[in-house]
Amino acid sequence: MSALRTLKRNRLGAVRHHAHGFTLIELMVAMLLGLVVIAGVGSVFLSNQQVYRANKALSDVQDSSRIAFEMLARDIRNSGLTACSNSSRVGNVLNTGPSNGGSVWWADWNNAVHGYAGNDAVVPAGTGQGDRVSGTPSLQLIGGDEISFSVATHDASGAQFTLNESSADLGSGDVFIVCDFDHAAIFQSSSFSHSGKTIGHATSGGNCSAGLGYPSVCTAAGNSYNFSPNALITRLNVSDWYIGQGSAGGTSLFRLGSTGGTPIRQEMVTGVTGMTLLYRQSGLAVAFVDAANVTNWAAVTAVKVTLTIQGSDPRAGMNASPISRSFTATTTLRNRVM
Repeated sequence: MSALRTLKRNRLGAVRHHAHGFTLIELMVAMLLGLVVIAGVGSVFLSNQQVYRANKALSDVQDSSRIAFEMLARDIRNSGLTACSNSSRVGNVLNTGPSNGGSVWWADWNNAVHGYAGNDAVVPAGTGQGDRVSGTPSLQLIGGDEISFSVATHDASGAQFTLNESSADLGSGDVFIVCDFDHAAIFQSSSFSHSGKTIGHATSGGNCSAGLGYPSVCTAAGNSYNFSPNALITRLNVSDWYIGQGSAGGTSLFRLGSTGGTPIRQEMVTGVTGMTLLYRQSGLAVAFVDAANVTNWAAVTAVKVTLTIQGSDPRAGMNASPISRSFTATTTLRNRVM
């Protein structure tokens, strides 16, 4: 019996001897190795996340630049352009135009393109939303819209055009420019009928005269002229581009403009922090000059625009800063180089 107990005791001791756990050193080594692996995985994750944020921010900046330049280039190309390419003979019967002693910028065809170095009174500098950032340049442009409509008949005595096409986009109070082989004329519509396809140009519509002849005469009858069938009519497209105080707290590219009627402020592209405008003037030895050195705006044939755009992610760039890039594009005025 004593021998049996001794045998059981020896077997139990053997089991206890072989069933011991990890030592403290082994646990510390295992934990250290685990921390190294976790740190490596975390570093790769954070690095990939930063690369993703940087690529996304850069893509957003490039998309914003493409949108900004497409819209700017469209207005620059069409500045001073009529649908008939006879921009040198343009009548203007707007009450606010120079023929009637007016000085409203968008009613003056002589200022089809005009830049300012930071003193644009139309969009004064300020801190409110849509106000121009102090010291930044701006660019005013006037030209025909890209969409034209053909004239079926023109009743000069009744001051009314009848169009071949109908459009719900047009309306009473819109400013139009009509042209044929002889000249072009700018007027504000006194009436519009979508179903009848008619546009009126009576003196009650903001015009100093119902006559659309060239040169303009601001009297009731004015210089009467009957535009021929298939003459082209389009809304006047006006714009004033500038850097303003954005709605999200930063700065944005703004467009004060419309395709008829009173211009309104429009926030076009957010994140635009800077704009540089240079002009090519025919007859100057220097290729491009700033607005202060342009001596004849009627001789400007191209505009070079540089935009600085900042991404919306404040930690996407190096040293946890936002990504910022500058882009430059040169656009020619279509009617002055053809």
